[in-house]
Amino acid sequence: MTIKAEFNEAAFDHRIEKEDILNALNNKIRDISISAFPEKNLIVGFDRAGNPLEILYNPLDDETIYIFHAMKLRESTKKMAAL
Repeated sequence: MTIKAEFNEAAFDHRIEKEDILNALNNKIRDISISAFPEKNLIVGFDRAGNPLEILYNPLDDETIYIFHAMKLRESTKKMAAL
């Protein structure tokens, strides 16, 4: 099943390109729900150059996610994702 992605403009605040976000979705190493905010999920994946990204999203339905944050992977996120 292919996941469809919708984007909030805030997803691009850190100058991560849409193609890199989509690449990270297809090359993810973690996809977890955030315990403090069960409606929010975290993906850790790789951009087209192989750099790790953190992506936050809300699931809309079984096939669609709503991405509202994307940036280079931070140390604090690494710890949260147990990487």
